[in-house]
Amino acid sequence: MEMVKTLATEHPVVIFSKTNCCITHTPETLIRNFGANPVVHKLDQLPKGHQLERELLESGLNPSVPAVFIGGRMVGGSNEVLSLKIQGKLKQMLIDAKAIWGYPTRCPGQLHVPRHAPRRIPTRRA
Repeated sequence: MEMVKTLATEHPVVIFSKTNCCITHTPETLIRNFGANPVVHKLDQLPKGHQLERELLESGLNPSVPAVFIGGRMVGGSNEVLSLKIQGKLKQMLIDAKAIWGYPTRCPGQLHVPRHAPRRIPTRRA
């Protein structure tokens, strides 16, 4: 698992895949929609791809691809990434991994206007 860990920690978001894996499109698209740019390693194009695939299988991933790592931590495959998105946890994981910027809801000193409050438009008096 040493080679996988090394590659998984080089970038905030890493996806291990194969060129013929159509399932990789889903987690990659979900992550890109947040503005992150995942690094995708195609195992069948890497010199030691078979060894990496063996390490992924030994870590408990079956099938071995896609394998998504965020912040050096194994998230899982396509289903796990989709679950995180539905639960509202994927964005915070990407922020914590510094894959995307997180913005505060308001800046200190900024006037807070509730969204539900009606806004008054000044009228001109005659």
